[in-house]
Amino acid sequence: MLEEEGYAVMGAAFEVYNTLGCGFLEEVYQKSLEVELGRRSIPFQAQQELELFYKDVRLGKRYVADLVAYNGVIIELKAVRELTADHVAQIVNYLKAGKMTVGYLINFGRNDKLEWKRIIYTHEARKTSPLICADSR
Repeated sequence: MLEEEGYAVMGAAFEVYNTLGCGFLEEVYQKSLEVELGRRSIPFQAQQELELFYKDVRLGKRYVADLVAYNGVIIELKAVRELTADHVAQIVNYLKAGKMTVGYLINFGRNDKLEWKRIIYTHEARKTSPLICADSR
Protein backbone atom coordinates (compact mmCIF):
# COMPACT_ATOMS: atom_id res chain seq x y z
CA MET A 1 0.00 0.00 0.00
CA LEU A 2 1.66 3.15 -1.27
CA GLU A 3 5.15 1.77 -0.51
CA GLU A 4 7.01 3.76 -3.17
CA GLU A 5 5.26 6.93 -2.11
CA GLY A 6 6.21 6.22 1.49
CA TYR A 7 9.87 5.72 0.53
CA ALA A 8 9.82 9.08 -1.23
CA VAL A 9 8.27 10.83 1.78
CA MET A 10 10.72 9.23 4.20
CA GLY A 11 13.65 10.14 1.95
CA ALA A 12 12.58 13.77 2.21
CA ALA A 13 12.17 13.46 6.00
CA PHE A 14 15.66 11.97 6.38
CA GLU A 15 17.09 14.83 4.33
CA VAL A 16 15.43 17.36 6.64
CA TYR A 17 16.69 15.53 9.74
CA ASN A 18 20.22 15.18 8.34
CA THR A 19 20.28 18.88 7.51
CA LEU A 20 18.69 20.32 10.66
CA GLY A 21 19.25 17.67 13.33
CA CYS A 22 17.05 17.89 16.41
CA GLY A 23 16.18 20.83 18.63
CA PHE A 24 13.86 22.92 16.47
CA LEU A 25 10.15 23.40 16.93
CA GLU A 26 7.74 21.20 15.02
CA GLU A 27 6.76 24.14 12.79
CA VAL A 28 10.36 24.48 11.56
CA TYR A 29 10.42 20.82 10.56
CA GLN A 30 7.03 21.16 8.88
CA LYS A 31 8.11 24.12 6.74
CA SER A 32 11.44 22.44 5.94
CA LEU A 33 9.70 19.21 4.93
CA GLU A 34 7.32 21.21 2.74
CA VAL A 35 10.35 22.70 0.96
CA GLU A 36 11.97 19.28 0.56
CA LEU A 37 8.79 17.64 -0.72
CA GLY A 38 8.43 20.46 -3.24
CA ARG A 39 12.04 20.08 -4.40
CA ARG A 40 11.40 16.38 -4.96
CA SER A 41 8.16 17.07 -6.84
CA ILE A 42 6.16 15.12 -4.27
CA PRO A 43 2.57 16.35 -4.32
CA PHE A 44 1.28 17.39 -0.91
CA GLN A 45 -1.23 19.53 0.92
CA ALA A 46 -0.18 21.25 4.16
CA GLN A 47 -2.57 21.63 7.09
CA GLN A 48 -5.32 19.65 5.37
CA GLU A 49 -8.63 19.66 7.23
CA LEU A 50 -10.33 16.32 7.80
CA GLU A 51 -14.04 16.65 8.47
CA LEU A 52 -15.58 14.44 11.16
CA PHE A 53 -18.83 12.50 10.83
CA TYR A 54 -20.92 10.35 13.10
CA LYS A 55 -22.58 7.83 10.80
CA ASP A 56 -23.90 10.14 8.08
CA VAL A 57 -24.11 13.30 10.21
CA ARG A 58 -21.45 16.01 9.81
CA LEU A 59 -20.26 16.94 13.31
CA GLY A 60 -18.93 20.38 12.47
CA LYS A 61 -15.57 19.42 13.95
CA ARG A 62 -12.34 18.91 12.06
CA TYR A 63 -8.92 17.44 12.53
CA VAL A 64 -6.00 19.11 10.78
CA ALA A 65 -3.32 16.81 9.39
CA ASP A 66 0.17 18.32 9.18
CA LEU A 67 0.61 17.05 5.62
CA VAL A 68 -1.17 14.80 3.16
CA ALA A 69 1.07 13.57 0.34
CA TYR A 70 0.01 11.87 -2.87
CA ASN A 71 -3.61 12.66 -2.00
CA GLY A 72 -3.70 9.71 0.38
CA VAL A 73 -0.72 9.49 2.76
CA ILE A 74 -1.15 11.33 6.06
CA ILE A 75 2.06 12.67 7.58
CA GLU A 76 1.97 13.72 11.21
CA LEU A 77 5.08 15.45 12.54
CA LYS A 78 6.39 15.63 16.08
CA ALA A 79 9.43 17.14 17.79
CA VAL A 80 9.37 15.25 21.10
CA ARG A 81 11.75 12.99 23.06
CA GLU A 82 9.90 9.87 21.90
CA LEU A 83 6.67 8.85 20.28
CA THR A 84 3.88 7.56 22.50
CA ALA A 85 0.70 5.54 22.10
CA ASP A 86 -1.22 8.85 22.16
CA HIS A 87 0.66 9.98 19.04
CA VAL A 88 -0.20 6.73 17.29
CA ALA A 89 -3.86 7.12 18.32
CA GLN A 90 -3.86 10.65 16.89
CA ILE A 91 -2.75 9.53 13.44
CA VAL A 92 -5.13 6.56 13.49
CA ASN A 93 -7.97 9.02 14.14
CA TYR A 94 -6.74 11.15 11.23
CA LEU A 95 -6.71 8.08 8.99
CA LYS A 96 -10.27 7.24 10.03
CA ALA A 97 -11.52 10.80 9.54
CA GLY A 98 -9.79 11.15 6.18
CA LYS A 99 -10.85 7.68 5.04
CA MET A 100 -7.21 6.93 4.23
CA THR A 101 -5.19 3.81 4.95
CA VAL A 102 -1.52 4.88 5.16
CA GLY A 103 0.05 7.27 7.62
CA TYR A 104 3.56 8.23 8.70
CA LEU A 105 4.26 9.46 12.19
CA ILE A 106 7.64 11.20 12.08
CA ASN A 107 9.51 12.50 15.14
CA PHE A 108 12.38 14.94 14.66
CA GLY A 109 12.91 15.39 18.41
CA ARG A 110 15.48 12.69 19.07
CA ASN A 111 19.15 13.58 18.79
CA ASP A 112 20.31 10.05 17.93
CA LYS A 113 17.99 9.29 14.99
CA LEU A 114 14.85 10.15 13.12
CA GLU A 115 12.05 8.20 14.78
CA TRP A 116 9.14 7.13 12.58
CA LYS A 117 6.28 4.70 12.25
CA ARG A 118 4.31 3.61 9.18
CA ILE A 119 0.73 2.90 10.15
CA ILE A 120 -1.77 0.99 8.02
CA TYR A 121 -5.42 1.38 8.92
CA THR A 122 -7.86 -0.84 7.05
CA HIS A 123 -11.45 -1.93 7.50
CA GLU A 124 -10.12 -5.06 9.24
CA ALA A 125 -8.06 -2.90 11.62
CA ARG A 126 -11.29 -1.40 12.96
CA LYS A 127 -12.05 -4.75 14.56
CA THR A 128 -8.59 -5.19 16.08
CA SER A 129 -5.90 -2.52 15.99
CA PRO A 130 -3.97 -0.66 13.31
CA LEU A 131 -0.90 -2.27 11.86
CA ILE A 132 2.44 -0.59 12.42
CA CYS A 133 4.24 -1.94 9.38
CA ALA A 134 7.62 -0.44 9.90
CA ASP A 135 9.34 1.82 12.31
CA SER A 136 12.69 3.29 13.11
CA ARG A 137 13.62 0.79 15.78
